[in-house]
Amino acid sequence: MRALLVVNPQATATTPGGRDVLAHALASEVKLDVVETDYRGHAADAAAGAVVDGYDLVVAHGGDGTVNEVVNGVLRGGARPGLPLLGVVPGGSANVFAGALGLPRDPVEATYRLLQAVEHGTSRRVSLGKVASAGGPDQHDRWFTFNAGVGWDADVVAGVEHQRAKGRQASPGLYARTALASYFTQRREPASLTVRIPGEPPFEDVRLAFVSNTDPWTYLGDKAIRLNPSTSFDGGLGLFGLHGMGLPTILRYVAHLLATDGNPRGANLLRRDDVEYVRVTTREPVNLQVDGDLLGTCTEVEFTGVPGALTVAV
Repeated sequence: MRALLVVNPQATATTPGGRDVLAHALASEVKLDVVETDYRGHAADAAAGAVVDGYDLVVAHGGDGTVNEVVNGVLRGGARPGLPLLGVVPGGSANVFAGALGLPRDPVEATYRLLQAVEHGTSRRVSLGKVASAGGPDQHDRWFTFNAGVGWDADVVAGVEHQRAKGRQASPGLYARTALASYFTQRREPASLTVRIPGEPPFEDVRLAFVSNTDPWTYLGDKAIRLNPSTSFDGGLGLFGLHGMGLPTILRYVAHLLATDGNPRGANLLRRDDVEYVRVTTREPVNLQVDGDLLGTCTEVEFTGVPGALTVAV
């Protein structure tokens, strides 16, 4: 078996020692090549090259952004039979995709699980989400593994990326402070979204729209944040939208999500599970994020669920 290990050396929990241990362990079982990323999009380019070169396995070692890039590289030519297996060894701050797969968040334990999967040939097909956007400086066509959204969550991602560019390290505290600042900006300049899903009339004046490909939506430290607990890699997409952003509404939902295992309800809540697509339009450009990566702004975006798009070693 030929394998390519794609490592993001800048990821939060990735170290040279950990990378060397992982590479040595994998090289004992497969014919291994290693690529360390050094520019945005490098992981996607490396994974796309691995498809062309006939590799059997592509392993992403980094955070969710690295995993997303590798997935988009593997699927650059579309979802089809004969693509390499995806392996994941977490190395970031959240590692939502790995957690949703039931993989250990510790890199050493995850490496052991990957080696067991390679030895015994165990894998599973997973559904993915796909984003197609327009109405911004750039059009985007991109896969996502666990969540995407427009509005508040994308504004938070934009704020965190701005802070990281200044040298700040991603942490639950940084996300919480940025979310608070973004909330008050939303209150001053609220988004007005029109949301369409199959078989229902349009929903007008939606303030935010989060789309899930699996459960949980994300992690805050070790706490799983579960917006659509019934959403999984075996079904369609989940939608979590809010018609109001008043402080009592937000505090009630945040308290519920932090104190429980999800399943939120309420009059201001637009929530659906297992839908084929979610289409969002807005008059003014809004930020768009996928898997915690800011894509930019748009006025139109469609999120589509693609069943069994990828095979993952587990």
